[in-house]
Amino acid sequence: MPQFDVLCIGNAIVDIIARCDEAFLVDNSIVKGAMNLIDAERAELLYARMGPAIEASGGSAGNTAAGIASFGGAVAYIGRVADDHLGRVYAHDIGAQGVAFDSRPLEGGPPTARSMIFVTPDGERSMNTYLGASVELGPEDVEEDKVRASRITYFEGYLWDPPRAKEAIRLAAAQAHAAGREVAMTLSDPFCVDRYRGEFLDLMRSGTVDIVFANESELKSLYETASFEAGLEAIRGDCRLAAVTRSEKGSVVVRGDETVEVMAISVDAVVDTTGAGDFYAAGFLAGYTKGRGLAECGALGSLAAGLVIAQVGPRPRQNLREEAQQAGLM
Repeated sequence: MPQFDVLCIGNAIVDIIARCDEAFLVDNSIVKGAMNLIDAERAELLYARMGPAIEASGGSAGNTAAGIASFGGAVAYIGRVADDHLGRVYAHDIGAQGVAFDSRPLEGGPPTARSMIFVTPDGERSMNTYLGASVELGPEDVEEDKVRASRITYFEGYLWDPPRAKEAIRLAAAQAHAAGREVAMTLSDPFCVDRYRGEFLDLMRSGTVDIVFANESELKSLYETASFEAGLEAIRGDCRLAAVTRSEKGSVVVRGDETVEVMAISVDAVVDTTGAGDFYAAGFLAGYTKGRGLAECGALGSLAAGLVIAQVGPRPRQNLREEAQQAGLM
């Protein structure tokens, strides 16, 4: 039997989250709603200009790992941090979430990655990320014993930005499939899709990836279409299973000829969309690895996403397993 339900691989990033108005984004040339890659100098500049902030271990796949653990799943994480203060904070925090994290810290290289996330009054988040030590992730960091011991190996599309991470993901996918396991990915961001459209499609069509998570904008970007329906039919033919989120419209899950529509949960107000897609994937995978039907998996994803957007920060304060039990989903 597998030791882990999911092994997550991603950029290990400390999230620094602050509120701002629309004018702040304009004044600082920040692209709203996107993940903007920045260098160390700009990271220092934006940090100096931002207001009071919340700091927490993050990164897309790291958020998903924490979410799966909150649902009671067994989960491990691979990501690179530096041997510095933020690196130690990251390792302690994700471990405290119940995630197995044994990646060796980087010595003598760039500092631990950090992402400055500015949340506007409409709840939209604009990320400005200095990748730091996370770009050093390479094939030598892949822990084959954890890959083979995990039902699913899941990675974030953002890993296609650091050069050697691609090699690490292809190696992990080969190891997972050799052990009879599955591989999942999230498309991460429409701008990320624009940069690597051909490579993402090849990952799907070659069978390197079995399960794909996307939101509506990412789906349309992937297939260069304005039609959600056309994008949905295209992804249906390109991968074995896909789950596409549509904000307040819920999500749609497709597998072969199956189509499952899932409602979003009602929230009083959208406070911060940071981590919504990450936690949808967490809920979905928490159900999927326990053999739940697609509708139940999607409902668990909607529950987790709905809870995280109703607060500031990328981690729900509630225990997700208890919330799912109260909702009759577990």
